[in-house]
Amino acid sequence: MARPPQKEIVYNKLLPYGERLEAEAARFLEHIKGNLARAVQLQELWPGGLFWTRKLSTYIRLYGRKFSREDHVLFIKLLYELVTIPKLEISMMQGFARLLINLLKKKELLSRDDLELPWRPLYEMLERILYSKTEHLGLNWFPNSVESVLKTLVKSCRPYFPEDATAEMLDEWRPLMCPFDVTMQKAITYFELFLPTTLPPELHHKGFKLWFDEFIGLWVSVQNLPQWEGHLVNLFARLATDNIGYIDWDPYVPKIFTRILRSLNLPVGSNQVVVPRFLTNAYDVGHAVMWITAMMGGPSKLVQKHLSGLFNSIASFYHPSNNGRWLNKLMKLLQRLPSSVVRRLHRERYKKATWLTPVPESHKLTDQDVTDFVQCIIQPVLLAMFSKTGSLEAAQALQNLALMRPELVIPPVLEKTYPALETLTEPHQLTATLSCVIGVARSLVSGGKWFPEGPTHMLPLLMRALPGVDPNDFSKCMITFQFIATFSTLVPLVDCSSVLQERDDLSEVERELCSASAEFEDFVLQFMDRCFGLIESSTLEQTREETETEKMTHLESLVELGLSSTFSTILTQCSKDIFKVALEKVFNFAVSNIFETRVAGRMVADMCRAAVLDCDAAYDDVLHDEELDKELLWNLQLLSEITRVDGKKLLLYREQFGKILQRTLHLTCKQGYILSCNLLHHLLRSATLIYPTEYCSVPGGFDKPLSEYFPIKDWGKPGDLWNLDIQWHVPSPEEINFAFYLLDTFLQPELTRLEQYALGELEMSRDDVQQCLAIVHNCLIGSGNILPPLKGERVAHLVPSLVSLEETKLYTGVEYGYILDNSEDDTKSLFLIIKIISDVLQFQGSHKHEFDSRWKSFNLVKKSMENRLQGKKQHIRALLIDRVMLQHELRTLTMEGCEYKTSHQEMIRDLLCLSTSSYGQVRSKAQQAFFTALGTYNFCCRDIIPLVLEFLRPDRQDVTQKQFKGALYCLLGNHSGVCLANLHDWDCIAQTWPAIVSSGLSKAMSLEKPSIVRLFDDLAEKIHRQYETIGLDFAVPEKCMEVAVLLQKSEQSSEFPALGSEEIQLGIQRQKEKIHKLWYLHPVLNVWGFFRPWKFEHISIGFLSLLLRDDRILPARAIKFFVQCLNHDAIVVRKVAISAVAGILKQLKRTHKKVPICPYEISGSPKPSSIQAGDRADNQWLHYNSQSLPKTKEAWESCLTLAQGELGESAGKSSAEQIIYDHFSDPKFVEQLIKFLSLEDRKGKDKFNPRRFCLFKGLFRNFDDAFLPVLQPHLEQLVADSHESTQRCLAEIIAGLIRGSKHWTFEKVEKLWKLLCPLLRTALSNITVETYNDWGTCIATSCESRDPRKLHWLFELLLESPLSGEGGSFVDACRLYVLQGGLAQQEWRVPELLHRLLKYLEPKLTQVYKNVRERIGSVLTYIFMIDVSLPNTAATKSPRVHEFTTRILENLKPLMEADEEIQNHVMEENGVGEQDERTQGIKLLKTILKWLMASAGRSFSTAVTEQLQLLPLFFKIAPVENDNSYDELKRDAKMCLSLMSQGLLYPQQVPLVLQVLKQTARSNSWHARYTILTYLQTMVFYNLFIFLNNSEAVNDIRWLVIKLLEDEQLEVREMAATTLSGLLQCNFLTMDGPMQTHFEQLCKMRLPKKRKRDLASMGDTIPSGDLVKRHAGVLGLSACILSSPYDVPTWMPQLLMDLSAHLNDPQPIEMTVKKTLSNFRRTHHDNWQEHKQQFTDDQLLVLTDLLVSPCYYA
Repeated sequence: MARPPQKEIVYNKLLPYGERLEAEAARFLEHIKGNLARAVQLQELWPGGLFWTRKLSTYIRLYGRKFSREDHVLFIKLLYELVTIPKLEISMMQGFARLLINLLKKKELLSRDDLELPWRPLYEMLERILYSKTEHLGLNWFPNSVESVLKTLVKSCRPYFPEDATAEMLDEWRPLMCPFDVTMQKAITYFELFLPTTLPPELHHKGFKLWFDEFIGLWVSVQNLPQWEGHLVNLFARLATDNIGYIDWDPYVPKIFTRILRSLNLPVGSNQVVVPRFLTNAYDVGHAVMWITAMMGGPSKLVQKHLSGLFNSIASFYHPSNNGRWLNKLMKLLQRLPSSVVRRLHRERYKKATWLTPVPESHKLTDQDVTDFVQCIIQPVLLAMFSKTGSLEAAQALQNLALMRPELVIPPVLEKTYPALETLTEPHQLTATLSCVIGVARSLVSGGKWFPEGPTHMLPLLMRALPGVDPNDFSKCMITFQFIATFSTLVPLVDCSSVLQERDDLSEVERELCSASAEFEDFVLQFMDRCFGLIESSTLEQTREETETEKMTHLESLVELGLSSTFSTILTQCSKDIFKVALEKVFNFAVSNIFETRVAGRMVADMCRAAVLDCDAAYDDVLHDEELDKELLWNLQLLSEITRVDGKKLLLYREQFGKILQRTLHLTCKQGYILSCNLLHHLLRSATLIYPTEYCSVPGGFDKPLSEYFPIKDWGKPGDLWNLDIQWHVPSPEEINFAFYLLDTFLQPELTRLEQYALGELEMSRDDVQQCLAIVHNCLIGSGNILPPLKGERVAHLVPSLVSLEETKLYTGVEYGYILDNSEDDTKSLFLIIKIISDVLQFQGSHKHEFDSRWKSFNLVKKSMENRLQGKKQHIRALLIDRVMLQHELRTLTMEGCEYKTSHQEMIRDLLCLSTSSYGQVRSKAQQAFFTALGTYNFCCRDIIPLVLEFLRPDRQDVTQKQFKGALYCLLGNHSGVCLANLHDWDCIAQTWPAIVSSGLSKAMSLEKPSIVRLFDDLAEKIHRQYETIGLDFAVPEKCMEVAVLLQKSEQSSEFPALGSEEIQLGIQRQKEKIHKLWYLHPVLNVWGFFRPWKFEHISIGFLSLLLRDDRILPARAIKFFVQCLNHDAIVVRKVAISAVAGILKQLKRTHKKVPICPYEISGSPKPSSIQAGDRADNQWLHYNSQSLPKTKEAWESCLTLAQGELGESAGKSSAEQIIYDHFSDPKFVEQLIKFLSLEDRKGKDKFNPRRFCLFKGLFRNFDDAFLPVLQPHLEQLVADSHESTQRCLAEIIAGLIRGSKHWTFEKVEKLWKLLCPLLRTALSNITVETYNDWGTCIATSCESRDPRKLHWLFELLLESPLSGEGGSFVDACRLYVLQGGLAQQEWRVPELLHRLLKYLEPKLTQVYKNVRERIGSVLTYIFMIDVSLPNTAATKSPRVHEFTTRILENLKPLMEADEEIQNHVMEENGVGEQDERTQGIKLLKTILKWLMASAGRSFSTAVTEQLQLLPLFFKIAPVENDNSYDELKRDAKMCLSLMSQGLLYPQQVPLVLQVLKQTARSNSWHARYTILTYLQTMVFYNLFIFLNNSEAVNDIRWLVIKLLEDEQLEVREMAATTLSGLLQCNFLTMDGPMQTHFEQLCKMRLPKKRKRDLASMGDTIPSGDLVKRHAGVLGLSACILSSPYDVPTWMPQLLMDLSAHLNDPQPIEMTVKKTLSNFRRTHHDNWQEHKQQFTDDQLLVLTDLLVSPCYYA
């Protein structure tokens, strides 16, 4: 029977009571299985099912996955069935889902053979919740977290989907893949989530091979980063990671890297405009990194080559002087890449083989691969160390790189660290380098085969770090403490120098280390001196004594923490000899000085505590002092800290402690007795807790003689999990007796005194009471874990349940004794009382929040020290011990019985009293305790709610305002805990909501007090934010039951017999009762009258609207209430009512029958064998065709969209429908409603309101045209009024009408359009600036998802003549806008209309008005949107871009051929008579520019071949300077170029673009030549790897730039130099021999004689050709120098010398040289000390002369 457990928590075995846990776990698991199975079979998901699933997750936290594989599978199956119950309440679904995720987390434990999970139920659940049809109508309320929970759930189940799942998914979602629609996003998101990628290789043909080519084709062909591209990349990244070596990525590598580089959004060139969508839709860095890592390795080293290219091109962005939005992404890339590579190495070399596909040998990373990788990334990492965002990312990257190749990583880091430790002026450098060294500490100390000399650096580093302990610089101080602590944890501080004489078998490095280790003692003593200095400087002035500030400042407490932990680490790690010396020193310091007790005192006491670990000498001296006040306090403080040591040592001094406590506990001075209480507390804790007593890095300490134990071998060694050999302190009987003796002596009398005082028999002053309470509190928290749990009965009957909800007991090593009672007086005592109550309720030896923070800090330390490469828990021993201790604390915390007993009940009631007391501070403290208590005990909320609501009852006279407020706060809850007002439970809501609303009539309520008003607002807001629809239907499906029965059978035990059928019947009965009971709650909420203050009326309608749900229709009274509220005076109420009525109408919707059809039969075309997307014969019949429009009744009915659902009067109306019908047929009601709807809400902010549209759509959908006669006069009235708000109201109604008429009969529809067409015509001609948006939305909404053939009236109306010119340019632009809205919704179904529109627009492209031009540009984008080239797609029938562009080019000929500057000399009016071709051409060009700009952001493919032929024209026009006074034409041309240059090019387009550029370089306008260069910079960077992949293109670009360096125009030459240096800097071109000699040749060009020059300059200013060439050479050299701003390559000194020779050449040259030198000086100034080394002395002399500017006064 005993099958091996799946995976348990190993740390449990190491606990001192580890052997008891086996039986305990088995019993616990048996209970869980039995009760869970029982609950499911009884159909009791709540509370039974939920309670026991929660217990199961507790079990996993305590013991890991300690159950057999069969149990594991059963648990998963049961939970999977539970999660996918269709009508499950959301909050329960989330609870089950989180547990299921936890069970599936370690996927190596269960293989695909053990478990198979279906995918469809998950898909249906996602569809139902994430794409809910009713949520927006307010019929369902989902919490915000639900999306991420569901997605994680799918991710966890994915590996177990059946093998045919891929094919089924493709069939399911392929129809959604329409790139022009939002559904594409949905389809790709689903594919990314669901597609399984972990199938074994033999099943690949059923897995990714089915879709890989199609998807990668899609990805390659889309160039403009639509939203879904990111999801596609995530899918590829996952595919690559799961199938390393099974996919050949090489053909795609250049494209992948180009796109990753583009998605970093780096700025290139000057003033560049970024396409906005690139910012939002960029790739997720994490996934890009996964993808790159998975493609590395393998036979072709292509990926590594590109990765080096990538880092070379972006290296300079990492320099600390650069900063921008893009920096975060770059840092993330640096941090994630190394850790991802380490993860892959771990998987390939160290991880245990599991059922997941292993990486084939041929594709594993070789050592060479790793070295190449580290070399390509180390440069940027070293730059990033000093980045503006901090050194954290760099430190993490270095930690992972050092694991792989310490010899490449650590030396350069140390090179930066040593100078940083010396510098005094740049503390930032110090903190950055130290944090990086801490990252690589472990690799440094352990040395290893790659880097044996590592450890020798340690001592010099430690000694040099000491000056960092500096009281004046806080951050430096902290990082130094961390640094010293890190190294001393890793290394035993033992002086081994004597070994040199004894042994001669040591290696060179070991000898060096031995002699160095003699310095350890010196180091420890120096460190202590520094610490004493720190303490003395923080003895803040005496003012501390006078003022009552008990706290240290935040910084001081951090320093204190750093000091004490570092000090104790050092002492734990050092040998006996060093320890003794240190101890002596501490003792002398403590005895000879007396500090004030607050700050310095604590620090010294901490140092003493660290030192007392092994010594007893310190006690006796402290015990006899009792003279002076100061001195006494000082000694008490020392004593109370010293006692925090091992309990066994304390027993020797029992009597003395007793005496001291008796004398000091009742000191009158407050500080005195508080210190004395502390002493008591520490004594009790040391005696009673279980804890480990030592943390050295080697078991057994370092006290063995050196001959048999050689500490150097243990430097940086990981602890061994299997023989940790922890020394535990378990309380012995004597210690327990000692503790009880202390409690008897000191606790008992205090309790008696308090009891007498409470009964009024004893007088005490306030201070006495406080002192008593302080003593009680300290006793309590000192011995919390030996006190018994509270006695008392369990409070029964709070929840009806057929399953036992007993708690399970855990053993934590203690037996039991005492109990308390209390009273109340002034605030300070009350604070103490609250503390005591909350501790009694919660405390068992450790606090939850302390535990949480320790857990966090443990994880941080673990991260900074772990070895990710080898894995397998190779941590340092101290860390492992810490983890075991945490496991013990976790157990003590989890065992707090959550059963709710009577004594708890009393205490919580006391807390409630205190929460409503009259002092604000007392209230808030008590409320915090109250909330924690509520969160701890099961079901106690139900018991407390009625008590809280008592305070809100309107008929109570005795409630004060303070109490009222307190009660409201108790309902509100704190931000993390329970909110009483909003429990997921009908019974509670039925009590609280009516109470909140009726509290408006309470005496204590006053809306004058802002604090109370704010409370009610917060309450309402919180309920609305947190409310989730509460389930009604808890039926459990059959399949679920079957699994539960299996689960029960797997446990053969007497406790849980199988269920009888009558029990099951009983369960079903309970379910039914529950549903009925809930349903009667609704009317309870409707009885609310209307005599409340307005505030409460708003709250009440808000609550009612939350109760709408999609599976039950509201009672008639509620519906009536909502309909009447449509005409309420308050706009808030009207808004709620509008959405509510829209929701009610959705509930009342009649279902329509759906008829399946076969597209092939209707179109009469044969069924193809393979599916192809695009316009095919079989979807032709869906297109819009003006010849066959349905204009008669028969044609209408034969025209298929959906079968008609007839809604005759005969069907009869339900009562709900009748209510609505009556109200809306009443002319008065409608008139009032329209009046309200056409009011302004917020001036100028209003938009078309979809809620109102839903209301009208629902009315016309459910009641046909019943209300048209009543509405018609109003519509006509509204259209005549051109005010913004009335037009908006009309637009909302019309959109509702058109959409609602979807299923009307032909006669009704025809009648409707006869009414609508004139209305729309009028409306469109009266359109104004304010309303054109609303009309656009109106028409777009009306056309959404409708068959275009059934709306033919609308389209014909819109196409009549959009640009008639009536009403001026504005109306024209608006008409086009409205038309565009309608057509865009129709996408591919209206090619005919698009052709008609294009034909209409083409002659009108030469529009004069700017707004019309912009609109036409945008419409053209939509017309051509459908013309895309996607793989596996038939061509579409829509208009073609290239035909259109060819026609345009024809018209622009005259402009192309002309040479002179193109001026914009067109007057803004359509002059009489034909203008010449040129002017027409310019007008046409302006519109075309608008079109290209609009499509840059929207269409799917960037520049089409024909559009590239327009480039020369743009180059000619675009201005060179940045000047906004330019006319529109030039600005647009510039913008257009900027956008086109960022476009992604297909490899086949590269030669075409270069062709155009070369041709323009010959142009005789220098503007054009100049603009080419700016275009080139951006284009090359944004398509870097595509160009690099094509060597011909690289040569062309190089030739182009070098040719333009010799241009006759100065500006062009300078721009060419800038471009060249940019290309060199991103490593596109390299600085090679031929290039350098070419420039040097040019520099040697002879200049004409000076005299000749003077003569020439009189006549003309054109410089001679030679001068230009010589200048070109100088520019070339200067470009090379400027291309490496942050370092000095080997060729640089020589070039600088060459350049300096030209300093006295004639102008432009002299200017260039000066600029270059000053730039060089600016960029190399920071690290000049390093850079100096590259130059010889002679060169340095020349340089210094050049760079130090000549004196101005000479």
